Amino acid sequence: MSTQSDKAEEFRRLHDRREVLVLPNAWDVPSARVFEDEGFPAVATSSAGMLVSLGYPDGEEILLKEFDAAVRRISRVLSVPLNVDVVGGFGDTPEGVARSVRAVIGAGAVGINIEDFVHASKKLLPLEKQKTRLRALIRLRESLKVPFVINARTDALRYAPGDDDAKMKEAIARAEAYRDLGADCVYPWD
Repeated sequence: MSTQSDKAEEFRRLHDRREVLVLPNAWDVPSARVFEDEGFPAVATSSAGMLVSLGYPDGEEILLKEFDAAVRRISRVLSVPLNVDVVGGFGDTPEGVARSVRAVIGAGAVGINIEDFVHASKKLLPLEKQKTRLRALIRLRESLKVPFVINARTDALRYAPGDDDAKMKEAIARAEAYRDLGADCVYPWD
């Protein structure tokens, strides 16, 4: 694949098939190269793995500039699509999240994972706040030449109030809301 747009189209195509897409989670250049060399059609980053390898805890304590530099180093050595875990989006507002994701796409990513909880408090964002952030990312995707994939993660199975049934109902409700907004993928994290 020669261009970032080609990689984005291929990544989107990989999500539209009947087989399960296995995305190995790289944390640096050597691990990303190993996964591509082993034949994986795409590589993802692990926020925890990447951040810890850079000396930071999982979350958003790293400067976005340093995060983007790590993404750029990884994307530069891959010929396959790269999906980046952007934690909560590195922004306090929907516009801030969109600016951060624009920078990550500019660093070579063609897909992003975005979480719906706050690392510091271990609390879910209100559903409407997360939906507003996702709308901003969908508008961003429509404005860019790179049709990046939005993978909306919910941490309701861990952080929603109530028993296991209540947590499952919240995870399903959030996943459906994210899908209905236009996220390409949704996944519950446990």
